Amino acid sequence: MSAEMILDIILIIITVDFLLDKILDWLNLSSLKDELPGQVKGFYSEEKYQKSIRYTKTNSWFSFITSTFFFAVTFFLIILGIFGWLDEQVRTWTSNEILISLLFFAVIFFVSDILNLPFQLYGTFVIEEKFGFNKTTVKTFILDKLKGYLLTIIIGGGILYVFLKLVNVFGANFWIYFWIIAAAFMLFVNMFYTSLILPLFNKLTPLEDGELKQGIEDYSRKVNFPLENVYVMDGSKRSSKSNAFFSGIGKKKKIVLFDTLINNHTKEELIAVLAHEVGHFKKKHIISSYVISIVQTGVILFILSLMILNPNLSYAMGGSQNAIHLNLLAFGILFSPISEIIGIFMNIFSRRNEFQADAYAKETYNGSALQEALKKLSVDNLSNLTPHSAYVFFHYSHPPLLKRLDALSK
Repeated sequence: MSAEMILDIILIIITVDFLLDKILDWLNLSSLKDELPGQVKGFYSEEKYQKSIRYTKTNSWFSFITSTFFFAVTFFLIILGIFGWLDEQVRTWTSNEILISLLFFAVIFFVSDILNLPFQLYGTFVIEEKFGFNKTTVKTFILDKLKGYLLTIIIGGGILYVFLKLVNVFGANFWIYFWIIAAAFMLFVNMFYTSLILPLFNKLTPLEDGELKQGIEDYSRKVNFPLENVYVMDGSKRSSKSNAFFSGIGKKKKIVLFDTLINNHTKEELIAVLAHEVGHFKKKHIISSYVISIVQTGVILFILSLMILNPNLSYAMGGSQNAIHLNLLAFGILFSPISEIIGIFMNIFSRRNEFQADAYAKETYNGSALQEALKKLSVDNLSNLTPHSAYVFFHYSHPPLLKRLDALSK
């Protein structure tokens, strides 16, 4: 396939992807109902419901502006051959091919982040502030940025270096070795994220002794869940939104509850949320998701190995010579339709898992308490209660609230 044909396909893909995304956004907005749905009248006030509609509309229009800007930037960068020009500039700094690729991606990362900064600031300090969610201070925002840069340089740069080194040594056969490394890294993150990464951004404190901790421990023993500790995370440091999760693979598990979740829910509701998370563990969702991710990564790397050394990819991106980093950029775009399809199936799989975890919580603890917890979470987070089915199909990893409530009522 010629470079010109590859360029045409790349431009078509990013255009179709953008248009499809905007159509789904429009469908989602069109499904909003001004009148409070009958199923939620018992727990959703008219005032809160109207606020949730405004929140959804505001985020949708903001997303439209942001995505349109970055689509236009990406389109013209490609069609004008700017990525190829950047490759030529970086080559004047060093002759080491691996270092050239690292510097190339470093420039793209920092430039894209600078372009995105105004949108991040507006989203955090204007939209989230307007709707009462933002708790992030300027100091926290800046520190998060700096920590994010540091992690990107150390972890992202390290992984990229290993990838480039393997391509340099093994050529198209790199994918086998990198697949093994990627699988090990994913396992490491699953096991130690709460211990090593999360504390860089949030403070984790053991849950104090009391009725809630005793209730959690009693439930864990009842269902034979290997609980190591329960932590409270200062989620209110950045947002008033709530969440909960557990981490770890093996015999010991850590439960993490946002402080906002604890403040807004009863003991029964919190244990019901915990029971849902335990359901994921008991139903082997964590392990199955990990295995699927490994298989998916292997398939992607194998397909990449068929294209990584093709100079026409570099020429399509405006390069004057074969460059691994240009080929990676081109592959990322060319693979995106397949990635979209994989994402749809993963969302279907995830939504099924959520229903199963809900059912487990109902069977082993209290379905009514979980319903009340889900209702409060929806109200507190101003969730969209009537998303369009097509938008759910493409984007939702969790079922919409009303469907979860219906399933729990059966």
